[in-house]
Amino acid sequence: MMKRAAPRSFRLAALAALASTAVGLATLCPGTSRAEGDLATKPIELETLVLGTDMIGFNVSVKEYNLETGQAYRLLIKASGHKEYAMVAPDFFNNIWLRKVEAGGLEIKASALYELEFEDEGEAELFFVPIRPGTYELYAKGLQDKGTSVTINVK
Repeated sequence: MMKRAAPRSFRLAALAALASTAVGLATLCPGTSRAEGDLATKPIELETLVLGTDMIGFNVSVKEYNLETGQAYRLLIKASGHKEYAMVAPDFFNNIWLRKVEAGGLEIKASALYELEFEDEGEAELFFVPIRPGTYELYAKGLQDKGTSVTINVK
C-alpha cells in the first residue's frame, strides 16, 4: 500500500508553525544568547592591563572589563617585572574564540589558551571574541587574594 504525501498547503502550514515556534522559544528561553558585536569590524582595543602597578607588585591597573558576545577585542597585558605572573582564566579562556596572541615579536595562532606567564617585565596582546555570557576572573595564580585579579563581565 502506497502512502500519500500530505497536501502542499498542509506541509507549508506545518513548516510555518514549526518556524514560528522556534523563533518564539528562542525569544522566551532565558539561556539563549545573541551576539551583539560584529566580527567583520576591527577589534575594539581595551584599556591596557598593567600587572604590578604598585612597588609590591600586586595591584592591577584595571579591575573590571565589560564585554559583549560576538564582538572582537584586543587586550594588551603588560607585566611590570615586580613579580612573576602566571595569568589564568580557565572559564573565560574556554568561552572565547582566540584569534591570536602576539608576544616578543611573535604572532601565535592557537585555538586555546591555558596560561600567560610573565617571568620578567614584558607584554602580550590577546585578540579574541567572547562567545558565552557570564562573569569570569582573570588572575595571577597564587596572587589573586592579594589583588592581582580582574573581573570580566560578558553580556
